[in-house]
Amino acid sequence: QVNDAESTVAVEFTPTIPHCSMATLIGLSIKVKLIRSLPERFKLDVHITPGTHASEHAVNKQLADKERVAAALENSHLLEVVNQCLSARS
Repeated sequence: QVNDAESTVAVEFTPTIPHCSMATLIGLSIKVKLIRSLPERFKLDVHITPGTHASEHAVNKQLADKERVAAALENSHLLEVVNQCLSARS
């Protein structure tokens, strides 16, 4: 959901299974794609659809924490994995 007037973007995603071990990586990949695609003025909110993941609260907390996201993106291995998630496959 995009609110141009308030410069906010909210994305809700549903993991494939309630115990999906990739939920944080999926959320981080969505967030990175938006950071790279949108003007800096936008405030991003990426979170799991309520009731669809066993660790919903913990994952949402990680995705909402700017410092944790920044630290994750400073990790070269994790950044490489995120970039692979976002790369177009031929």
